[in-house]
Amino acid sequence: MTDDITTLDACQLLAAYGARTLDPVEVTEATLERIARLDGDINAFVTVTAERARSDARDASAAWAAGTAGPICGVPYSLKDLVTTRGIPTGRGSLVWGVEDAGFDAPVAERLAAAGGVLLGKTTTPELGWKGDSGNRRNGPCHNPWRQGRTAGGSSGGTAAAAAAGFGPLHQGSDGAGSVRIPASFCGVVGLKPTYGLVPQYPPSAIETVSHMGPITRTVADCALMLDVMAGADERDRISVDPPAGSYLAALRTPLQPLRIAWSADLSFGVVEPGVAARVAAAVDVVRDLGHDVREVALALDDPWEIERTIWEAALAAVHAPRLQECRDLLDPGLVPVIESGLALSGVEVAAAYQRRSAWVDRFRVALAGYDVLVCPTLPCTAFAAGDDHPGTVAGRVVSYLGWTTFTYPFNLTGGAALTVPCGFDDGLPVGLQVVGRRFADATVLALGAAYEAAVGPFAVPDRA
Repeated sequence: MTDDITTLDACQLLAAYGARTLDPVEVTEATLERIARLDGDINAFVTVTAERARSDARDASAAWAAGTAGPICGVPYSLKDLVTTRGIPTGRGSLVWGVEDAGFDAPVAERLAAAGGVLLGKTTTPELGWKGDSGNRRNGPCHNPWRQGRTAGGSSGGTAAAAAAGFGPLHQGSDGAGSVRIPASFCGVVGLKPTYGLVPQYPPSAIETVSHMGPITRTVADCALMLDVMAGADERDRISVDPPAGSYLAALRTPLQPLRIAWSADLSFGVVEPGVAARVAAAVDVVRDLGHDVREVALALDDPWEIERTIWEAALAAVHAPRLQECRDLLDPGLVPVIESGLALSGVEVAAAYQRRSAWVDRFRVALAGYDVLVCPTLPCTAFAAGDDHPGTVAGRVVSYLGWTTFTYPFNLTGGAALTVPCGFDDGLPVGLQVVGRRFADATVLALGAAYEAAVGPFAVPDRA
């Protein structure tokens, strides 16, 4: 029975709490038991906050009895181990940058707690979120729930693995080059990179101008529910903004009108493994059959990797420069050359990258004129070996530490909404379909994701008996 409980999504749990057929304490105990039984092989959590979870669950049970339940009251959730929390270690996947107790909660931690959520713990991430795998020297690699030995992705790998493995319905991630969408795609779950600034971040990310914070869940509706709680301006984040309209979850109840959709298999510059390409193309056929006007487009865009790389490396170099010689041997070995490359950049080169970014974003805007959204692969491949920095090659092309994420980092540069939904398997490993929108098109990309989800049926859950 406990595994039956842990397969329920957040919306189902809230309905059961309201009907008094389930209680938050019962659900929390079942979820903690599942984590204790299965996470030894997965390593999704670096810290499990069992006593905090039980306390939160008791409070939630009392709130439901009193009629004061918040929007996620009694629903288990996790925080990525880059999010500052009071009374809980924030390791940041690092032997250098972790803190035992920051003494305060980041805005997202405050909001999820105030909404009545049950905090399960902090999830595994690479050092300062630097790569698309979640291995680190603090607690090791995170394995994919679909196949032991394969990566859960990164940098929100523990987040996505927890969602896929049934360790609670709601999980928080962050995304500077794909770090929500990479692991969500690899683990066969839903992940949203919201519009830039929609979810406040404090302390700010080192890569503030491309960093987004968003939800990873098993259903699109849960993604919308979690965004409702997380979104909105906070005075501690100077670039944070309020949502343009009402509830994202409520918006899913309105029938989706036919959209004009641009479809690109490669964004004009990417390569894709054949099995992934076939699954994504089949998913696009499903979208077309829903009544949308889907047209394959030649975007004629150049690869913006050098822009993203310059922003990333300059930021990581700035963080580490004062202490690099002192802490070099404690850093993830793969991170050191990235930092050194950033140290070699000049201020003029960094400024030029931001100027090129503006020009690229404008070209993307022109390329999508007349379309509501773009659909494309989320990733060019399926999950590679756990603990590796990157897949090495994709479709015969040698790739770099984040340069292989061809379909995710461009949309950190644009700042618009981007959603990944699972769309099948290649050799038993999940594949993701990405829905990309303009800034503040979050409701539209969620609605299309939900329509696809409804058309193909519930997404599969790995058998972890």
